[in-house]
Amino acid sequence: MIAGIGTDMCQVSRMRKAALSEYFLKRVFSEEEIGYARSKCEPERHFASAFAAKEALAKASGLGMFGIGLAGSWVRRTENGPVMMFSDELLSRLRELGAGRCWLSLTHEGDYALAFVVLESVG
Repeated sequence: MIAGIGTDMCQVSRMRKAALSEYFLKRVFSEEEIGYARSKCEPERHFASAFAAKEALAKASGLGMFGIGLAGSWVRRTENGPVMMFSDELLSRLRELGAGRCWLSLTHEGDYALAFVVLESVG
């Protein structure tokens, strides 16, 4: 059963400007996300999609960005596609809400990146 759905869109050009600040990057993204984005020819596209994923998760969970915290979640890129990862604290909060699995889809086109999150209850 679906426990929550969230989507968010982030403007790539806005992220291009924000990513010039090392302080911003370290405050918003994990070392894993920063390393992945910087390994690509257009890192701002990957920063934008990771940021949109955090926002989409905040909406799907109903916790908001303050509730999930910027460091509470991050996007891991795998051979099977992107996966949302969680701090132990956020994982515990999501389980309290009945969410057992998280599905993530990312895309970017032109100046926009979009993320879609589905939280699934299990059991």
